[in-house]
Amino acid sequence: MRQQTLLLAALLNTAIGVVQAQQAASDEPPVYHENHNQVAGVFIPPVPGIPFSATVVIARERPLRHHQVERKRTINQIARDSNGRIYNERRQLEPESFHGSPPLIEAHIFDPRTRIKTLYDPLTHIARQRVLPVPPKTDELPNPWVEVEDLGTTTLNGLKAKGTRRTLTFMDPSDDDEEALVVVQEDWYSEDLHINLLSRTSDPRSGVEMTALSGIRREEPPGNVFEVPAGYKIVDTTPISGSPGVSGGANP
Repeated sequence: MRQQTLLLAALLNTAIGVVQAQQAASDEPPVYHENHNQVAGVFIPPVPGIPFSATVVIARERPLRHHQVERKRTINQIARDSNGRIYNERRQLEPESFHGSPPLIEAHIFDPRTRIKTLYDPLTHIARQRVLPVPPKTDELPNPWVEVEDLGTTTLNGLKAKGTRRTLTFMDPSDDDEEALVVVQEDWYSEDLHINLLSRTSDPRSGVEMTALSGIRREEPPGNVFEVPAGYKIVDTTPISGSPGVSGGANP
């Protein structure tokens, strides 16, 4: 448990530095959107009756040549209201020497009542909306290639969190040495909020990525968080029923 607590503390210290930099330099223009500077962020289930908002701290270490390591970080804002509407961000990863606000790449809104998913891009000022079909109910089957380990429980940000470690071992067909690759993911899940409070993924091909929630506020977020900002062109991208590529399930 001490190791997890130290990890969270390190991520929260990263958050403080990035937030202070945002406050000091929030008018910087967005920089070029490189794919390797982007991260997926966190998944927020659209659960009604459990409103909250928080800051997501993301830190990544990527191995380079000659035993060097590239370290980058970013922060995202997330929220969920009492109706289950969710707001999520995807901001650009920046080097540790960066001072300023990480550019917003994309914002994501989902309303479970209407099934409307909205993605808006601050660079193009275009908001793409799509009505998602209700996903079919399926039973989650165990993956025989993944070893699952119960890490017990701990307390993070005043919330009880249950830890799970998943280890995937497989052979990399591109590796001539035929050495097994081991990918390890650790999640600390809050039953109260229905979200991971802390996650760490280690992959020898891409490095280590750590995600932690900080500044959790268990109250109703402002309603305008779940609305497309003024000045955006809204485009409906919902597929026509029966057209090729339309499936019966989708995730928000």
